[in-house]
Formats: sequence, C-alpha cells, structure tokens
Amino acid sequence: MSLSTQTEFAAALVDPGRSVPEGLTAWNGPRPERRFGVYRNNVAIGLIGALASRFPAAEKIVGEEFFAAMAHEFIRQHPPRSPLLLAYGDDFADFVAIFEPAREIPYLPDVIRLETARGRAYHATDSTPLDAALLATIEPEGLAGLSFVPHPSTSIIRSAFPAVTIWAMNVGEIELADIEDWTGEDALVVRPRMTVEVHRLPVGGAAFLEALIASADLGSAFETALAETPDFDLSANLAGALAAGAFTAVR
Repeated sequence: MSLSTQTEFAAALVDPGRSVPEGLTAWNGPRPERRFGVYRNNVAIGLIGALASRFPAAEKIVGEEFFAAMAHEFIRQHPPRSPLLLAYGDDFADFVAIFEPAREIPYLPDVIRLETARGRAYHATDSTPLDAALLATIEPEGLAGLSFVPHPSTSIIRSAFPAVTIWAMNVGEIELADIEDWTGEDALVVRPRMTVEVHRLPVGGAAFLEALIASADLGSAFETALAETPDFDLSANLAGALAAGAFTAVR
C-alpha cells in the first residue's frame, strides 16, 4: 500500500464523510463499503473509549451520549498521530473550549486539563521527593537564593472556576452537592510515589509554585506570589508543596 493510500485510508477511518479509499477491494466486491464501515465504527468506538477512560469526570458531567458525540468530532478533527494512545487527547481541553455545543459549560475545559495533568503524572518518571529536613541544614541567609528541582510528575492547573471541587465531585472524591462559592481554584497535581494526588492550592500558591517550577529562586518566587496575593503565606505554601512531594532537590 502506497503512502498516499495509507494517508487516505487513515483519514477515511475517522471521517464518516469520506468515501472508501480508492484501491480497496474485498473477496465479495471491488468497493467494500460495508466492511470498511464496520472497521471505521470499531476504530471510532475504540478511540472514544480511550478518551472516556482518560476523562471520566468530563464524561460524567456531560453524560455518555454528549461525550461520545464530542469525542467523535474531536477524533475527526484530531486523529491519532501515533499507535500509542497514552498521550492521545492531550489537546482535548483546547478543542472543548471552542466546541460550540459545550459553550454553556465553561468550566469543562479546566476539568479536562486537570484530568490531563493526572494522566501525565501517572506516566511520569519515578523520582524520590525532596526531604524537607534538608532545608533545616541551610543557613537562613541562604534560603532566598535556593531554587528547586520539580518532581517529574508536578504540574499546576489554574482555573477561574472551582474546577478542583467539580472534578472531585464527579470522580467520587467528595459527595455531589450544590456549589455555592464559585471562586476559582488552582491545583497542584503530583505523583510523589505510587498514587497521583490532586491538591487544591491556597490563594497565591499557583503563582508561587509556577515561578519555582520555572527555575526562579525562592526569594523571586515569593515576590511573584506577593504581587498577586498581598497576604501570601510563604511558610505555609512552601511546607505544603514539600509535604506533597512537588520537588526532588534544591540548588
């Protein structure tokens, strides 16, 4: 099969609007529309299932039927580039953000981003978290100049919506209930050991950790957090990040 035929074949598999590629035959005829349709349907079901397994909270929020339709359109526009599906759907949140039928669920893309981060954390390289006791051995005047090496699984998700609470409700972490406070929530996602953990960050915590992850020293990260949150608590936020296992070393 030529490269052009392979490309046409792959495109037709995920787009029902395309006809059966030229050159395909079957034992019972030169244009195997029915057989190709079955194959196309199996591929779609498999890919939709892969997305549903990555984004269970999103599926629960919108329902199986809506999710399947949304995923099917995503698959049509963004077919897999690799036979390995571990990372397939990393750009699903960006697609959902501009998917017109989902516009009335503005928090959905952020919930998907949180689930994407959890998937990446799950498959990240194992690494031993930093022992917080190490900081006690450093002279106080040297603390501001410290920079931290982030754990390979660490990521920060910021949201203008209570995305952490919404995610937790829809995966059974907490009970479903009405949300009265729609203040935005930021999350630290990390897998310091065997289990992926999601930590809701205090106000200013995301700016602080993003700066540290970007290689800013502790003093500069503190100033960044203060610019966003004047009453930022450095000790509490640093202690929380260390307890969560967000870092592996200091420089």
